[in-house]
Amino acid sequence: LTFGEFDALIDRTAAAMQRDGVGDKGAVAICAPSSIEYVTVFVAALRVGAAACPLAPSSTPEQLAAMVRDCAAGLLFVDDSASAALDGVAEKLTVKRIAPEGSANPSFASWLASEGSTPAKVEIDPDQPFNIIYSSGTTGTPKGIVQPHKMRWGHVRRAEALGYGPDSITVVSTPLYSNTTLVSLIPTLVRGGTIVLMRKFDARGFLDLSQKHRATHAMLVPVQYRRLMDLPDFDRFDLSSYRMKTCTSAPFPADLKADVLKRWPGGLVEIYGMTEGGGSCLLRAHEFPDKLHTVGQPAPGHDIRIVGEDGKELPRGQTGEVVGKSMSIMTGYHNQPKKTAEAEWYSPEGERFIRTGDVGRFDEDGFLVLGDRKKDMIITGGFNVYPSDIEAELAKHPAVAESAVVGIPSREWGETPAAFAGLREGQSAV
Repeated sequence: LTFGEFDALIDRTAAAMQRDGVGDKGAVAICAPSSIEYVTVFVAALRVGAAACPLAPSSTPEQLAAMVRDCAAGLLFVDDSASAALDGVAEKLTVKRIAPEGSANPSFASWLASEGSTPAKVEIDPDQPFNIIYSSGTTGTPKGIVQPHKMRWGHVRRAEALGYGPDSITVVSTPLYSNTTLVSLIPTLVRGGTIVLMRKFDARGFLDLSQKHRATHAMLVPVQYRRLMDLPDFDRFDLSSYRMKTCTSAPFPADLKADVLKRWPGGLVEIYGMTEGGGSCLLRAHEFPDKLHTVGQPAPGHDIRIVGEDGKELPRGQTGEVVGKSMSIMTGYHNQPKKTAEAEWYSPEGERFIRTGDVGRFDEDGFLVLGDRKKDMIITGGFNVYPSDIEAELAKHPAVAESAVVGIPSREWGETPAAFAGLREGQSAV
């Protein structure tokens, strides 16, 4: 699509949303694979002043229903598979469903307002919700992270330093419900660049598209970098057009960073931070090849501190919990003030910081070195997996008396869950 065609499609989508009662300060939920229609719905929600609420298709029907209710979505754009899963909890939902691509619900094309339609204009307040991204807590219960417009604008400004502009060509290969994706997709659109959208990542397909379209940017998680670099024919692809590559969402091994720097043209920046915002660190690996064991230094305008168990700030070199603040900070967890308060730390001056749950220290040069995580999550392929969720599923098996799930290192996934189960007397795992 050209930007003109995209703008016209957004207008028709936004007009249809207003026709169906979605207004300023409302919400629109989306649960579907990556597509042009998905991006259109997301941006159209912003155009009418509503919050876009992208939901993970991998969620259980109960979780999906809970998230749709929590954000009070006026419309739900959902593909056939997720729609079928929701049928089992249909009595809990009254929201109108639209199918971006599919047949179970009214189709996107038939639902759209007529050609030439435009929505009524709304004024956007920088503090109102831009999107609500659901990220499970330590219990695996979805929490809606409310990111205001000014937080997203902070991401765009940060991306300017990474070379995004009208000539940018960004290959988007991570799911559109992930904050990882949005921090590269949105700056590309805002700066008038080109998005090459992959429905689902595969290593060779990514390289083919990068070479074909002369890609300049990509945001990938560590497991994707590992799969790409492990391809026997990686070096035959022409990736000389790349200006900048970024990485976030999971630990990025130093040896993998070194391999990317050696064999893949262009800069490499690791971004350490949270969907909740607060503070981020940036490691410009191509500028500091001797600091690959770190996650870099605080980003410009970001304040990162280390606090002890007593909540007091620790001096450089000492290890404690990482907290941070910046203009890129969530409003809070939607409808969960207690959870919001638990995620906050206030400095002696009364400044609001967000707790990361990560343990770390600053080295003598001001680079952050991470240790273990306080949270009991497993990060596999850039996504959070909670032991309690897997343990709950194992408990349903008639042979299992008790179980414990831990994360173990994985070359392919970064981490992978391993379950240890105690069987009931007389039962077999076979």
